[in-house]
Amino acid sequence: MTRTNIGEFEEVVLLIVAILHENAYGVSVMEEIENQTGRKINISAVHSALDRLESKGFLKSEVGGATAERGGRRKRFFRITVAGQRTLDAIREQRNRLHDQIPNLGLKYVGI
Repeated sequence: MTRTNIGEFEEVVLLIVAILHENAYGVSVMEEIENQTGRKINISAVHSALDRLESKGFLKSEVGGATAERGGRRKRFFRITVAGQRTLDAIREQRNRLHDQIPNLGLKYVGI
């Protein structure tokens, strides 16, 4: 199976959209990335990644209803597609294969 390569940040965004499932929109994705990784990121970077992932066919979006809390503006919700899930599966399989090939070097370290 051929897949489009994605960068590390796009992979994280795709994973977070899958985790958030029905509640994935720009701000929720940004906040969840910060909660899960400790990385402070800009909302524009999140929106750019969401747009790129949608143009590659890994996400679909739809606009939700207007809310008073957002001053009548509507949220754009994202969900992962079958192609997006296949890509995440392929990335995980590739990483696991590579990790499984690392020989035991006898190195000692304390935590990560």
